[in-house]
Parts: sequence; C-alpha cells; structure tokens
Amino acid sequence: MNKILIIEDDEHICRVIEAYFTAKGADIKIINNGSDACEYISEGLEGFDIVLLDIMLPGIDGFSICRLIRRISDIPIVFITARGREEDVLYGYDLGCDDYIVKPFSLAMLYAKCEALIKRSGGLVINTMLECGAIRLDTRMLRCFTGGIEIDLPPKEFAILRYLMEHQNWVVDRNTLLNCVWGYDYFGSDRVVDNHIKKLRRALGSAGSQIKTVVSRGYKLTNTG
Repeated sequence: MNKILIIEDDEHICRVIEAYFTAKGADIKIINNGSDACEYISEGLEGFDIVLLDIMLPGIDGFSICRLIRRISDIPIVFITARGREEDVLYGYDLGCDDYIVKPFSLAMLYAKCEALIKRSGGLVINTMLECGAIRLDTRMLRCFTGGIEIDLPPKEFAILRYLMEHQNWVVDRNTLLNCVWGYDYFGSDRVVDNHIKKLRRALGSAGSQIKTVVSRGYKLTNTG
C-alpha cells in the first residue's frame, strides 16, 4: 500500500484526491497549512512514498516546502497548482520536484504519474538522468546532451523531450503533449505541437531523427535515428 502526503489547502481537491486514491488502496495523510507541513516534515518522511504539494498555501508556500524536503529526502514530489507560468514550472523543477501538474487535472493521470514515480524511485533512489540513443536528459538540472555535447533547449522543447523520454517507444498524440506541456486550459490549435517538434528536432541535430512521426497519431521517440 502506498502512503501519500498531500499538502493542499483546498479541502475539496483534497477530498476528491483522497477518495480516488484510497479506492486504489493508498493511505493518505493531508495537511492544509504550509507552516504545519514544515513542522510535520521536520520530524521526517519515513514511510511515505510520495508528496503531492500545492504552491499557494497559508503560512509557508510550496516552493519553500519543496526546498525543505530536498534537504532531507529524495522522496518524489509532485506539484499540483494553478500556477502554470513557465517560470513557475521551471523554478519547481529547479528546486527538485519530479513532476509539475497544473489544475485542473485528470485524477486518472495524476494517479498514473504517482504510481510511475513511486515505482521508479525504488525506495527513494531517484534517477534524474534519462537516456535514449544519443540523447541524455538531466531532469533535475534541466540539461540536455546529444552525443555527449550539451545543447540549449527552450522550456517548451525541453518539456516535450522530457515527456517523450519518459515514454520511449510509445506513440504520444498531440493532445497528450498539449495537456502535459501547455496545460488543460490551452485552447489553441494542436498544430503548435508540430511547430515545437520541428524546433526540437533542429536543436537535437542528427539525434532529432530519433523522434518519429506516426501519421495521423502523433510522435514516438526511439533509440535509433
């Protein structure tokens, strides 16, 4: 049974997540105040498998809490927040979060992400390096390498590549990338994904050929060009 710490001041969201996750067999602990969360965390996080963390909290904000957690633990942290600006997302990853989900979100997707992070953490040992063919991605330091050479990626291209790296050999449709990179409240054309994929391929150079177009379905990242 997974044990999950939820730090969120919206009681409705807490109840909804708790109902869904407990139905899946999870054990939930909820804290609604940032100051209370810091006091609780200072006693240790032994026994917990993952932390779901809001940013805008009474007392102490989620960014500060994330910083505190990272000083004592490598437990997976998922931000769940209404703050979807790129600078907030990048700051969250820079602080050491493992995923950043913008409200509103799908409970099924949140559960799947949590389950994957818990499995991948393997007892709180998190591998922040993703590799596929000639591409290597450091998700903690937000750095990308191809053939051992570091390349600079804009935030959207980095986020797209990270998702594809985390789902190697899967066919990922445009709507999924829109939801995960742009957020659920994006109402523009899904063709924006195609434009950023083109930019990403150019930035990756010869390794860009690892991103395959699957006609009428989406994109797939493979370990060969």
